[in-house]
Parts: sequence; C-alpha cells; structure tokens
Amino acid sequence: MQTTSSKLPYELLIGWRYTRAGRVAGRNGFISFISGVSMLGIALGVAALIIVLSVMNGFQKEVRDRMLAVVSHIELLAPGGEGFADVNALIAQAKQNTEVVAAAPFVSQQALMARGEDMRGAMVRGIDPEPETQVSDFTLQIPPAVRATLQPGSFNVVLGGELAMSMGVRVGDQITLIAPGGQVTPAGVMPRLKQLHVSGVFDSGHYEYDASLALLHMEDAQRIFRLEAPTGVRLKIKDSQQARSVAYDLALQLGPDVIVRDWTRQNRTWFAAVQVEKRMMFIILTLIVAVAAFNLVTTLVMTVTDKRADIAILRTLGASPKSIMAIFVVQGATVGVLGTLGGLLLGLSVAFNIDVIVPAIENLLGASFLPRDIYLISRMPSDPQAADIWPIAIISLVLAFLATIYPSWRASRVNPAQALRYE
Repeated sequence: MQTTSSKLPYELLIGWRYTRAGRVAGRNGFISFISGVSMLGIALGVAALIIVLSVMNGFQKEVRDRMLAVVSHIELLAPGGEGFADVNALIAQAKQNTEVVAAAPFVSQQALMARGEDMRGAMVRGIDPEPETQVSDFTLQIPPAVRATLQPGSFNVVLGGELAMSMGVRVGDQITLIAPGGQVTPAGVMPRLKQLHVSGVFDSGHYEYDASLALLHMEDAQRIFRLEAPTGVRLKIKDSQQARSVAYDLALQLGPDVIVRDWTRQNRTWFAAVQVEKRMMFIILTLIVAVAAFNLVTTLVMTVTDKRADIAILRTLGASPKSIMAIFVVQGATVGVLGTLGGLLLGLSVAFNIDVIVPAIENLLGASFLPRDIYLISRMPSDPQAADIWPIAIISLVLAFLATIYPSWRASRVNPAQALRYE
C-alpha cells in the first residue's frame, strides 16, 4: 500500500508525519514536547559519552607518552642480573628484527642516596649517553652540556627534579650513594659508599621517575655495583603499540637466556586500572542514554492512545497489524536516529575543540580546572577514537529501537470496532 504522491512505503510516511504532527497541526503539544525531551536526552547522553571517553583517552595518551619517554619500549635483561658477556652481539641479534630501530645498553640497580641525615631510595641507571638518546626521548631534553658531564670515571650524577628537591640538592652539590651488598672488613660488613657530584637535574614530566631516577655513566655504575657487564639492553621499536607482539618474537628469537619485557607489562597495573575506570564510565553514562531512550515508551504509548481512531481507519482500509506496528517503530526510531546524530555532532564538536572550549570556560569563570602547580598536565587533553564512537552510536540506536517495540505492539493490537465506537 503506497501513496499516490510518493513511492515510499506508507508506513514510513505516516510514521514521519506522526513524529512532527504536534508542530505541524498544532495538536498534541504535550506529546510533541515529551518526544523532543527524549530526543534531547539521547543527544546529551551520547555527547556526554563521547566527550568523557575522549578526555579519558587523552589523559591516557598523555600519561603513556610521558611514561614512554622514560621507560623502554622493550627491555632485554640478563637472568639473575649478572650482565651480558657480549652485549654488542646481543644488540646485533636484536636488530635483526625489522621492528627494532635503536638499542642502548644500561645498568640498573636500587640504591640509597644520602645527603647529611637525609636519605632517599633511588633507581640508579647507568647509561651510555649517546646511544641512550636514541631510545629514550627524555634524555634529549637534558641539555647536551649536562649529558657531556656523564663521562667514565667522573662519577657525576643527573638526578630527577623531584628527587633533588626532596633531598634539598642543587647542581654542584655532593651526595653519597650507598650501594647494596656491603664489603667485608676486619671490623665486619661495611656498606659500600661513593661520593657523587650532582652535575644536572632533569624533568621527564612523570612524577614516579622524577622522584626516584638517578643517571650515571654506565662504566661508573658498573664499578660502584661491581658488575662486569651491562645488565640489560633498552630497545626502541617503530610502533610502541606493537611492543607486546614484537617482544614475543624477540623472546623466540633470542632464546631462554634472555628475559624480554615490554612496557605494557612493566606498567600492567596502571593500564588495567585505567581500562576498568573507562569501562565503568561507559556503563554509567550508557544508563543516561538508556533512560532517555526509554522515555520513548511514554511518548509512543501516549501517541497510540491519541491515534486509536487513525489506527482503526487504517485497519479498515486494509493495513495489517505488522504495518501498524511499523508506523510506530518508524516514529520512535526517527527520534532515536535524530537524537543519536545530534549527540554525535555535539560530542565530536566538543571533543575536537576541547582545547579551545575549556580555556574559554576557565576565563569566563575565573578558575583553573587543572592548576599547573598541582597537575603535571595543565590542559585538558582529548583523543576521540572511532573504536569508542561507533559502539556508542550503535548502542544508542539499539536502545531507541527496543523502546519502540512494546508501544508498537500495543498499537497493532487495537480493535478497530472498539476504537471507532465513540468516534
């Protein structure tokens, strides 16, 4: 059954007409108002989901990038921490993997840093400055003159900014490194101490490392910790997101005598917590969309009640129950589609321009959402991802469609004789 003016199915035309009937005919204003509120609720729910998940992605990316500036994409470690006898051969073997773009040997040990009565635990990393700049971005931020002070035999140290501040140390000061595993003397076991000269301070942008990391030249670290060879090799690969698969290939390639560890495993707890938080935010905000979508039930039930006479006339003209049901499914789905599209446009507009919108709101309110003296990140980051946006749109449309089923079924069950009895 089709209209004479259009080849479109009449169910689609009537459903669309019912959607805008309140505005066109001036009747049923309250029903039209509820329909508009449902549409607005879906749009705001979808937009909120997109904006929140985009901001969470942005924070995760910002922290991950700062973290990857300090940690290795992949680390090759010697079992037992004894060191690699031929580290150059190991590097050459690792570079046979086409994903590996750079490598640098290192020594890593825990120690105590002392200045007077003040002591702090530190991760001492012995590096070769030039190769190290190829595998870690934060070393490039250290001035070349400071990197040049890390010479073999100089026993100069470059401290993380937070570590230096907590110890009250400035460039040019002397600190004492207390190494684990003391030396045996006639007076008993004495701790091994070494005076170090603070030649510089770095700021990686990641508090955990700024508060605990100390850089020495690799040969100086080997002497202090009595190691004959580097204890590991840091690798940089083309795509940090493929670190797990590349690490698996390297583990097969290098054999059981080398421990291969990628950055996702080193920070597994943090990333797992972020994923759980993101999942919970998705569920909570989806409930907002669900509430707005199921407001359609009220709208359609009221529409069905108001259109009982129209339904009866359509039935007497030969419309099947399925056609009547389709009319109201079209009406509810139209609200869901328009609300979802509006939410996508609003959410993406805010997500892609949040670096402009947030400063404007801060200037208007005279407040700062991310104070520089408290947070490492002073701007609101945003990273919209298609993997988040598509599920949001699909879920919104599915919820809107589900909300139309019951009222549409009720409409298809209207008895024409009873509906027309009092007309």
